[in-house]
Amino acid sequence: MKILIISPKSKGIGGIASHVSELATLLKERGFYVKIVSAENTPIVNIKGLKNSSFAFFSVFHPYLMKEYDIAHAHNLPSIIPLRFARAQAKILTLHGIYSKQISFLYGRIFGRIAEIVEKKMLTWIDGITAISKSVKKYYEALGLKVEYIPNAVNIHKLPKEVTKLYDNQIVYVGRLSKEKGVDILVKAFIKTKLDAHLLIVGKGPLEGFLRKYAQKDKRIHYTGYLEHSKALSIIAGSDLLILPSLYEGLSTVILEAMALKTPVLASDISENKELIQHGETGFLFPKGSVEKLAFMIEYLLSKKDLLRKVSEKAYQLVLAEYTWDVVIEKYVDFYEKIIEAENL
Repeated sequence: MKILIISPKSKGIGGIASHVSELATLLKERGFYVKIVSAENTPIVNIKGLKNSSFAFFSVFHPYLMKEYDIAHAHNLPSIIPLRFARAQAKILTLHGIYSKQISFLYGRIFGRIAEIVEKKMLTWIDGITAISKSVKKYYEALGLKVEYIPNAVNIHKLPKEVTKLYDNQIVYVGRLSKEKGVDILVKAFIKTKLDAHLLIVGKGPLEGFLRKYAQKDKRIHYTGYLEHSKALSIIAGSDLLILPSLYEGLSTVILEAMALKTPVLASDISENKELIQHGETGFLFPKGSVEKLAFMIEYLLSKKDLLRKVSEKAYQLVLAEYTWDVVIEKYVDFYEKIIEAENL
């Protein structure tokens, strides 16, 4: 089977990049012919604030789209544009989040409403749709679309053996440094704690300046910038707690990676995080956006190391049962075969 994968990213830490990289690698290992169209191999003139849209427009000229495929598989809504130009028997889209809600959060309700109308129309162009979280599946099914749930996953065979523990009571955040990730909430909450603890912030994004300023004010805060995936994972492995304070999120790869490394997770109580975390069982939750509650939970959890160990073991077992790439790759292959069979009827 010949497969074309279209994605804004295919390299980097977490999110779509990690998902696409693992999917392509495992498909090739199973004998599939795979080509990838991404920002890494497409000449792009970036439009400020519209990086994914820039990719979607310029990638329609990519020579890979001119070849014949059995499946063209795009990731996230803007990639529908090059997907429509692909020469494939069947066209599939994987939704990593609710695009119109993301637009609304970043640019306001009016743009969010326009995005709702556009995405509903564009999704009718697709032969098959998958979603990486149950909440995304539920949202798009309410629009009258048929959506298959195939979750995000972690490759447990690639987890590093190296552990980077730089401090006692080491807390880590790994991800994009942007408003929707809530990293400013985490910094403000951590400063409130006055604990003998250290916060490592790994990533890059528009809030870098804000974080550098706070790191200068509080010597317990350490901003590493972008790190290679393996190095970021080794820091997660050496941490006492990973915190994900997102205001908006897909089914987080970073949470799954932390669980697989037996690092306890404290996350905001948005619906996607609650799919992975049962409070006090497989992790811990705090009310989205609450600096005070997050500060309280940090202090409480760092004083309960036995509880953290117990919960991290349960989270590890959950990942092994449902969220490894060994499990998820078979679901994708089955979905491809089902879509091709339907197209041949």
